Amino acid sequence: MSRILETIDEPSDLNNLNLDDLKELAEEVRELIIDTVSHTGGHLAANLGVVELTIALLRCFGQPQDRLVWDTSHQCYTHKILTGRRDQISTLRQFGGLAGFLKRDESPYDAFGAGHAGTALSAALGMAAARDRNKGNEQVVAIVGDAAAGCGISLEALNSISETTRQFIVVLNDNEMSISENVGAISRYLGGLLSNPRYNRWKKSVESIATQMKMGWLRSTYYRMEEAIKSLFLSSVLFEEFGLRYVGPIDGHDFEKLLDALEVAKFSDRPILLHVSTQKGKGYPFAEKEPEVWHGTSCFNVESGTTDKNDTRLSYSTVFGKTIMQFAQNDPKVCSITAGMCKGTGLTKFAKKFPEQFFDVGISEEHGAVFAAGLAASGMKPFFAVYSTFSQRVVDPIIHDICLQNLPVVLCLDRAGIVGDDGPTHHGVFDIVLLRSIPNLVIMQPRNEAELANMLYTAYQLDQPVVIRYPRGSGTGEPLPEQWTAIPISEAEVLTPGGEVQIWALGDMIPFAEKAADILQKEGIRCGIVNPRFIRPLCTDLLYQHAASAQLIVSMENGMVHGGFGSSLREALTQHNKAPQVLSFGWPDTFVAHGSCHELMQLHGMTPEAMAQQIRSELKSMQ
Repeated sequence: MSRILETIDEPSDLNNLNLDDLKELAEEVRELIIDTVSHTGGHLAANLGVVELTIALLRCFGQPQDRLVWDTSHQCYTHKILTGRRDQISTLRQFGGLAGFLKRDESPYDAFGAGHAGTALSAALGMAAARDRNKGNEQVVAIVGDAAAGCGISLEALNSISETTRQFIVVLNDNEMSISENVGAISRYLGGLLSNPRYNRWKKSVESIATQMKMGWLRSTYYRMEEAIKSLFLSSVLFEEFGLRYVGPIDGHDFEKLLDALEVAKFSDRPILLHVSTQKGKGYPFAEKEPEVWHGTSCFNVESGTTDKNDTRLSYSTVFGKTIMQFAQNDPKVCSITAGMCKGTGLTKFAKKFPEQFFDVGISEEHGAVFAAGLAASGMKPFFAVYSTFSQRVVDPIIHDICLQNLPVVLCLDRAGIVGDDGPTHHGVFDIVLLRSIPNLVIMQPRNEAELANMLYTAYQLDQPVVIRYPRGSGTGEPLPEQWTAIPISEAEVLTPGGEVQIWALGDMIPFAEKAADILQKEGIRCGIVNPRFIRPLCTDLLYQHAASAQLIVSMENGMVHGGFGSSLREALTQHNKAPQVLSFGWPDTFVAHGSCHELMQLHGMTPEAMAQQIRSELKSMQ
């Protein structure tokens, strides 16, 4: 264990350290984070960028009485290490171990859980309002990334701060890079604040004088003077218009400046924003050079910066990007949209080749969906790629702006299903339940890469809203078709003719169905396997045929079982007085924890062996 880090068991221990000790501690924490993530995988670059900032926050504010609210919280590893979880950090993102994000039930130091961007300001403002109502004296600090500052929820919260409380601290962590490069007016505005040469020359010279004077009682005078003089150099101070006193930019890796600014913020007589400039990936050259690549990483070799990825199959994300590039080559009306996830959704090459047909709306999924509706209403053919978990924010625009008007927007839901180590904030298990009841909407799920390409072509040909959901990673390795084939709407595919059991398995659950059927076949139980392809509308003709001939219909889905695909089969049969037994496999009515997909499937009975056993028991109970 490192020399200084081993003495820090709780945040109050930081008060025993001088500035040199704090600098050494920052290096020791970085080494621990790099070593840990190299074994567990996780969010590396963002965490390396906020080490000094986190140490300064924990030193200045009394934890856990004071509330530190981290936006998204994928930069929380230093926070965890210094709040009593240092000895558990090797279990990060492992089943039964520490979560990769903040969780209220993991530690009293985790004031608010998060995994999606844009929630910190609203949550922290609610805490400040509750404090004021209860006449408390705790400090409330929202730590917000520059990308999240442009999120719709953040802007709504900014609009309410001055009307809600007089004591509120916002720390804007500006690393000029979210998962993908930041876009939009907010990002350009912040960049201007960081780069204005006249202002920064003045600021540096005054800070030098202030440091020599040791600040002391001059702190408040210095910051009032800075506030007045910076207006001479900057065309406007956006945050001042929202009622926040603006201080910055502050070097986020300089303890003296950080600690001094935080002390001023604690005694501010009105809401204050500290604009902190940090370097994403700081301390690890590979992450400094390519912070987007190292935002989230699997296990890696620290010395070489290489991972052990050997899978040469195309990922579903890559197939999506590759296919719509071919559409765009021949049709200038085809366009793609991403919400700050260009690389993750497979659109990097599309963006470079067709810059006029590519739109990155930043972390603003709701805007992205309505924007897509506007494009479609003007004759364009938009494909909006978004992770399933983030699409939860888009339910109202899908209903109100896309489906109600029957506009041909194609929503491509990447990472659909359980995603594993990132846990419940990122599992894409709710989209079927949330979307399957919306009129005019076609919902599909492919069983391999070739079928995804054909589904994209089918959606391209349709003149109505479409959702295509597909899992993380690669499929079966099926080669892409040389020519696309449109799939007739609602037509399911019979993979194996069946007998007393008919298994309807969605997409990535088909291999599980095949293995379960093989187990049962050895016992004399014949199982048919159907690739439904369409979640909505269902292939009811085939379903009714199976209802007339099979003893048991089984559904399998990588989504919530309550209200999911299996429920739709049951509803369709009941409505037409067809009522054979339906056995549904999916994820239970709970928030599934973090862990490897294999471990989670074992835990929740989502294995071929467990499913075969349950099918066997169900048949026996029906005799």
